[in-house]
Amino acid sequence: MATDLEMKKKELFTFAMKGKWKEVIKLYEQDQRLHKAKITRSGSTALHIAVFDGNEEAVEQMVEHAGTCPQHCEEALQTQDDRKNTALHIAASMGNLRMCQLIASKNASLVSVRNVDGETPLFLAALHGRKEAFLCLRHVSHPNGTSTVNYDNCRRKDGYTILHSAINGDFYDLAFQIIHLYPELVNWVNEEGFSPLHLLAAKPSSFKSGSRLGRYEMIIYHCMPVEELEVAQYNHQESFSGSDEHKKNCDLPDNYRTCFDSFGVVKTWLITNRFPVLHFLKNKFCPEEQPPNADDPEVARNNNIAVESECRAHGNTRRLYPENYEPCCNFFRFIYLAVAVILGQGSSGLKRIQRKKEKHVWSLQIMNELLCRASLYEYENDGSEPQSIDYASGADHEKEDTSSLDEESKKTRPENDKQQQDKGGKDSKKKRAETPILIAAKNGVAEMVEKIIELFPVAIHDMNEEKKNVVLVAVEHRQPHVYHLLLQRNILKESAFRKVDHEGNSALHLAAKFGQYKPWLIPGAALQMQWEIKWLEFVSESMPSHLFARRNNHNKTPKDIFMETHAQLVKSGGEWLNKTSESCSVVAALIATVAFATSATLPGGVDQNTGQPTLEREPAFNVFAITSLIALCCSITAVVMFLSILTSRYQEFDFKADLPMKLILGLTSLFMSIASMLVSFCAGHFFVLRDQLQYYALPIYAVTCLPVTLFALAQFPLYFDLVWATFKSVPQRSYKAIPIKFSAEDSTQKEGAGGETKKENSGKSGSSAG
Repeated sequence: MATDLEMKKKELFTFAMKGKWKEVIKLYEQDQRLHKAKITRSGSTALHIAVFDGNEEAVEQMVEHAGTCPQHCEEALQTQDDRKNTALHIAASMGNLRMCQLIASKNASLVSVRNVDGETPLFLAALHGRKEAFLCLRHVSHPNGTSTVNYDNCRRKDGYTILHSAINGDFYDLAFQIIHLYPELVNWVNEEGFSPLHLLAAKPSSFKSGSRLGRYEMIIYHCMPVEELEVAQYNHQESFSGSDEHKKNCDLPDNYRTCFDSFGVVKTWLITNRFPVLHFLKNKFCPEEQPPNADDPEVARNNNIAVESECRAHGNTRRLYPENYEPCCNFFRFIYLAVAVILGQGSSGLKRIQRKKEKHVWSLQIMNELLCRASLYEYENDGSEPQSIDYASGADHEKEDTSSLDEESKKTRPENDKQQQDKGGKDSKKKRAETPILIAAKNGVAEMVEKIIELFPVAIHDMNEEKKNVVLVAVEHRQPHVYHLLLQRNILKESAFRKVDHEGNSALHLAAKFGQYKPWLIPGAALQMQWEIKWLEFVSESMPSHLFARRNNHNKTPKDIFMETHAQLVKSGGEWLNKTSESCSVVAALIATVAFATSATLPGGVDQNTGQPTLEREPAFNVFAITSLIALCCSITAVVMFLSILTSRYQEFDFKADLPMKLILGLTSLFMSIASMLVSFCAGHFFVLRDQLQYYALPIYAVTCLPVTLFALAQFPLYFDLVWATFKSVPQRSYKAIPIKFSAEDSTQKEGAGGETKKENSGKSGSSAG
């Protein structure tokens, strides 16, 4: 019998790998033991492979066939691979709604099964942003609309919750649903002490203040309508009726099914794509006429139609049309894309801007929801440990004795943090993460800083392990808009701006200190140095000088720190200016030589009797004379400016205006001399070609001047950056995200940045479903 079973398992493996699911079903009918047979090295069963392959029909038949015996069906569906993933884990991670319904409806306890990483199918659906699958599994774990919220399936081993995962993956639509379905998760933290608000604060690109938009993009950004998130209602009966309709359509012939699906495609395209503005206004002013969440494109795609793109995304092998329709459909796709691009509606840039605005609007909604729910808690001490009033009064609606999840959550609550010990076995420490306002200030999320100060004014005094408050953190990490926001807020500036860190550094000291990475959004060491000086002066001029400590604990002034930490940057900036000036001075000297020779040689010569130029009455001669003189003057000016840069002493504060202005004047003169020389050459040579090739002169001159013009165009980006950086009063911030870290309160603190323990906020977000 063992040999016969092994032969059947090999045969089952071959059919499953080739996608011959009818043969697999026949083998299932012949031997019930094959339902639990592991046929791959990773321990997957045929049901695992069918779910991976996305074949809904095969999965449905296999589940129904296993369901003939309830006990046998339960064992088959609970079979796990080597990473303890059931078939429901895989279906949830892929987001296949129908597979999740088929499997979970047979055994609701599968929603609570964990893999080796402690992830349940519900957690994997949230981890991969599968909103519909998540709502389906949530409905299974909360049958008949039970009022008691079950938090047992919402967390994995490292303490990450489904809300952590949704925010960490930028799935804000799903995160919004989780906040309303599981409100207590707002204040849960992982093993590192990070709450969902901490993760959101470390994502500057999710907010408008952390994104770069050009003028053209900004106009489009403001014109695009974006609907705010709403609470979605999962209708179990409608979802199954949709599955039945899908099953019914599968029985239709290919041509009939193509016509049926085409009507659904046209309907959804007209609603969601063709008239988005009218659809937005209708939902805005007539919300009662819309069913819950009907305006969500993702729900519309999952509930109304089954287009080919969705089939691929959910692993469905059923095609929207037969294969012989492919050439015709490709032709219509090409025509549609061509017309859409011509009309400006099919541009990928527009879609990118719309996705960016959706991200900004939805992340702001999530931030407000998190902070509003956090306002139910007391903001004690420095704000890093929000204590629940319900915990203090003993009102806990969760199970305390039987739930292992509660035991894990208690370990991460603030009141039990003192009992945790580090891995080295040393004395007990109290570890806590930086508060959200400090992380937001560090990453330049002005929206969150403003909202937190509005709800929790005492948060202005939050400090990290180096005793730096929000003002010091914003100054240290070069966030001008956050610092400007703090200046405008009606706060106690005397206490907030006079604050010093554990080394006695004031805001002015930190503004003078140069970090390990380039903080400014400008290329070149010289321009970086220029903006460092402007940042120091901006901080110095923003507040009265008596608010800043003169010397720190090391008896150093801000000027001492500035010169000490910027020595390498001054050296790099000087080398860059030397190389730039040497290259440009060579070109300027050549142009000056040619311009001088050209101005001394007149086209057509001079009249021997009067000494006047013979062509002085020609318009082209006047152009030649003027442009040759301009080329000579500008080239000599450029040479002088570049020579003055080469002979400069390169003092620190010379990079603010002296050296940049000389470089701007030199480059401007160089570009003008190049243009004048080209025009002078064309005007002088025009007298040679005006009789024979008068109408062909312009194209010939354009081709001749092309190489020199390309050189000038190659230098324009540097020129524009230089002008913009020189005349901009306040530097523009960097858009680099900074990882969140721990603050370890210990009896001995390390000085400087060397004692910091940085943690990546990504956590263990990799999927284990595979």
